[in-house]
Amino acid sequence: MKVIILAGGGGSRLFPLSRTRFPKQFLKLNGEHSLLAQTIQRFLPLVRPCDMVVVTNQEYIHHVRTELIAAKTNEAHILLEPAARNTAPAVAFAARYCLDVLGCDANEILYVTPSDHIIRPLKLFNENLLQAIKLAKMGKIVTLGVQPDHPETGYGYIQAGEAFSSGFYVQSFREKPDQETAESYLAAGNYYWNSGMFAFTIECFMNELAKYQEEIHALVEAGWEQMRESFAEMPSISLDYAIAEKSQELVMLPITAEWNDIGSWDAIYDVLPKDREANALQGDCIPIECSNTLILAHSRLIGGIGLEDILIVETDDVIVVAKKGESQKVKDLVTQLKERGRIEADEPRTLYHPWGYCTVLGVGLGYQMKKIVVNPGEMLSLQMHYHRSEHWIVISGTAKVIIGESEQLLHENESAFVPQNTLHRLENPGKLPLQLIEVQNGSYLGEDDSVRFNDKYGRV
Repeated sequence: MKVIILAGGGGSRLFPLSRTRFPKQFLKLNGEHSLLAQTIQRFLPLVRPCDMVVVTNQEYIHHVRTELIAAKTNEAHILLEPAARNTAPAVAFAARYCLDVLGCDANEILYVTPSDHIIRPLKLFNENLLQAIKLAKMGKIVTLGVQPDHPETGYGYIQAGEAFSSGFYVQSFREKPDQETAESYLAAGNYYWNSGMFAFTIECFMNELAKYQEEIHALVEAGWEQMRESFAEMPSISLDYAIAEKSQELVMLPITAEWNDIGSWDAIYDVLPKDREANALQGDCIPIECSNTLILAHSRLIGGIGLEDILIVETDDVIVVAKKGESQKVKDLVTQLKERGRIEADEPRTLYHPWGYCTVLGVGLGYQMKKIVVNPGEMLSLQMHYHRSEHWIVISGTAKVIIGESEQLLHENESAFVPQNTLHRLENPGKLPLQLIEVQNGSYLGEDDSVRFNDKYGRV
């Protein structure tokens, strides 16, 4: 079996923690590991790391590598989508990769899973996984459904039909319902939340592609290298729409493990530990006479007084406050931010790169301050700026600095000045992280003022 982990999507429902440049699969919401690392670890009792394929894109590759290291699964494969084309092309790309690169045969089972869900306990999930494998070996497309315990309007639903082995044939898929419809689904008893997880053999998947998605199938049949080159020609379509809603071989397996796709701050509240007043608290926060409230503090003290059924999420540049039950509307807030051209919709104050990360500390007319951390042995690209100068002050570690024709080593409390129109590069030659403060001065401080002569290491 090969586990296909989809980690290329970016969501807005957990804004302001989740943003385009740092989506929720990389967040650490319920422990020391990110949701992606937890997803990887979930399958280790049954498969080796080399049997996992993480599908992502170029922008997130350094995040994925970091999480593979954190999960101690460096041998897992990273498959980069050449373009964003939704889940059906992504899974088809992974299937072709398994055939042509990993040497799998057509009977190999693929287990497809999102990378940003919470599933527990692990023992029950492994039992469900083994049942799904058994059904997949019978030539079925297996989708996993979750028995609802409340009328949720944020999930799609699967209507179960006649029984088949340990599962049910799928009668229909239903889009996210309104409250009244969700209540009717719960009362009917044969509707399940759509978890987005699938299991099938490569042969079965290819056969269904040939029946229902000829355009995708034709590109898949051309082979992995040709498919990679032509990937942008793929239609953008989800696996649900492409195959699941059409296939006559679809079986739904109810899972008994606890599942939560944490697609909203209400869902985050549900999975976090609570105090005696049912408050979920993280960070520096002081609640007084508060109940049933979520407070997530990131960079400052939050004091709550007399709050009930309130959600508060704070980062160093955004504070979101919502009533419980209304957090699905956070995506509407993000839409408005994008319409207004606000950078907060896409970028947090801290951006991660292959060489380390940088955090914006302050911005004003003609200046910007950043904290830059460069990992040992890494360097930024050789670059210059037409409209700004830079001043670097080392906080800790050792910096190797190239400015024009000169090269020097800077240590703690030492600094260097980079004039406008001057080639420069920053490197960490030491064994410890390099931390420094960068002060930019100039008439224009946009990232597009950086002219790079070696872009291997990405943007500052």
